[in-house]
Amino acid sequence: MRMDYYSDQIEQSITGAKATVTGDGSKFEAEVIADEFEGLAPLKRHKLVYAVLDEYIKSGAIHALTIRAFTNSEWQEKQQATS
Repeated sequence: MRMDYYSDQIEQSITGAKATVTGDGSKFEAEVIADEFEGLAPLKRHKLVYAVLDEYIKSGAIHALTIRAFTNSEWQEKQQATS
C-alpha cells in the first residue's frame, strides 16, 4: 500500500525529492531520492526525512519508520547494479 499523503509531505519539504512511502498499520518504509542528500551522511539524510514526518511520529500515526535515502546518481547506480 502506497501512502501518498506522507510521500507528498516529503516531496513538498525536500527540494526535488521523489518519495515512496509504504506500510501498514503504523510501520512504514520511506524510499526517498533527492539531490539535496548529496554530501550528507546517512544519519543526516534520515534526520531530514524524520523532520518532515515528526508530527506523525509524535502522534503515533507512524510508529516505526525505515528510511532508505539516495541521491539521484546513487539511485541510478543501484538500479544498474540490480538489472
